[in-house]
Amino acid sequence: MQKSGKVVVVSQHYPPDPSTTAAIMAAISDRAAQEAEVLVLSGTAGSAISAQAGKPEVVEVKNWMPGKGALGKRAVAELLFTVRMFFVLLARLRRGDVTLTVPAPFMLPYAFAAAAKLKGARSALIMHDLYPDVLVMAGLLKPHSIVAKAMRALNAPMFRALDAVVIIGRDTEKLLLRYGGMTSDKIRFIPNWATLARGIRAIDPGNPYRRSLSARFVVGLSGNLGFTHDPVIVFEAARRLRDDKDIHFLLSGWGIGFDQLKAMQAEAKLPNMTLVDRVEEGQLEAFLSAADVWIIPYRRNVAGVSVPSRFYNLLAIGRPVILVSETDAEAALTVTEHDVGWVVEPGNAGELAKTVSRAARADDPQRAERAAEISRRFDFEIAMAGYCGLIRELMQKKPG
Repeated sequence: MQKSGKVVVVSQHYPPDPSTTAAIMAAISDRAAQEAEVLVLSGTAGSAISAQAGKPEVVEVKNWMPGKGALGKRAVAELLFTVRMFFVLLARLRRGDVTLTVPAPFMLPYAFAAAAKLKGARSALIMHDLYPDVLVMAGLLKPHSIVAKAMRALNAPMFRALDAVVIIGRDTEKLLLRYGGMTSDKIRFIPNWATLARGIRAIDPGNPYRRSLSARFVVGLSGNLGFTHDPVIVFEAARRLRDDKDIHFLLSGWGIGFDQLKAMQAEAKLPNMTLVDRVEEGQLEAFLSAADVWIIPYRRNVAGVSVPSRFYNLLAIGRPVILVSETDAEAALTVTEHDVGWVVEPGNAGELAKTVSRAARADDPQRAERAAEISRRFDFEIAMAGYCGLIRELMQKKPG
């Protein structure tokens, strides 16, 4: 990379924050720091690190983080964080710099793109979620509400100001191209990656998360269940299968959706369901290895809006996936193109229950082999090469 400018990574979430976004942004920052000066502007308390050789400097920007359920307070906090970050960017950015961010909070990319344009810096947005579409999908906004229309109106000049947009799913491109400010030459497809080593994990009756379960076939669910996920469809499928002694649901996670699952189970006390508190990173491989198949339950209209990061680890350990989503979503395309699981219509608990039963009767050991094999495509080194290549390209472009 050229020495004429630095790389500025902007992220509300950064280690020690345990989120997937934090891990992704830290990985990109660390790899870019091997070739260029990197400054990270972080919204996570305890993340500040002085610059060291080959390492990024991390500067904290004051941030207030209310709980996800406190929507009003959260909106105010995210607006304040966005305003603070805008002024920090104006102070820190220099002509010729390259800066990257993600849409968390969703208001951040607008301020980010404006600050980069004002300072003559090159800018790239890593599109983990597309707004307002993800808020519409979650039921928090009506498709034709004033707020949704305003966000779409702001998206066009933002995309026009950005130099590049990284998508993590192929299905996002057609949604981006609806905007006049977006062109195909700005779009880069760089999928996320598996964090677990590739290789089929055998089903072990002695697995600490499985040994207390008498069922022959275990259905798993793991991760953050936010507004875009549908916990009810999983619960209702389990309810329909409660009399099938061969099938047991092993569910773990956090977020508003998992709280909803706990509340439903506290009332119904389904005998074929076990809830486990959030599994720490050190135990994740053991937990993911405990189930025969994994469910990823999305609400309607996920295509182009969100891609489940947990999907890649499930492939890496050789587990088939039951994906609740439209058939043209990125993960669904991978599942059907390579026959590594099943795709179920969102909101159809009956179909999900039938699919779980079909998976329990399926006898295709090569499905696990196919899953582990295609996980090669979602490799850390491939992703890092993509990000570093994009940064080099932007550094070589003359500032406008």
